[in-house]
Amino acid sequence: MTTLLDPEQYPAKELAALFAARWNCELDLRSIKRVLGMHHSRCQSPEMVRKELWMHLLAYNLIRVRMAQAAHRHNTSPRKLSFTAAMNHIQNFAQELRSSRGAEHDRIEEQLLKAIAACRVGNRPGRKEPRAVKKRQQKYSYLSQPRAQARKRLAA
Repeated sequence: MTTLLDPEQYPAKELAALFAARWNCELDLRSIKRVLGMHHSRCQSPEMVRKELWMHLLAYNLIRVRMAQAAHRHNTSPRKLSFTAAMNHIQNFAQELRSSRGAEHDRIEEQLLKAIAACRVGNRPGRKEPRAVKKRQQKYSYLSQPRAQARKRLAA
């Protein structure tokens, strides 16, 4: 649905492309929440929650920078690369990169970018997915009553 009804000012093809681009936003939010582990905040104070949010956004942006470097070096689009695979490669190469210097460091970094560029996502035009989860990520059930009542029930 849209309120942009003037076909001269808002061509249908442009609106369709804009809607298709929305899928990337959904994938980015999913990456931040699930892949980086931000689906549940561990902090209790608002100040620490803000810091935790900023740390996740920083990590997300650093991974995206590496993906952009890999895509540029290997003549592809960053959107065609897998975020999860990039994060895993960065973690796997981290120790070697920390302990290397000079030409050896450059060689390892080149291998990292090559590994990131090799992990591509499939071409999925017009993909439609249900807004539902197939299985739960956590093994615990939802807290569906006030915490005080749940404590009393456990004590009984």
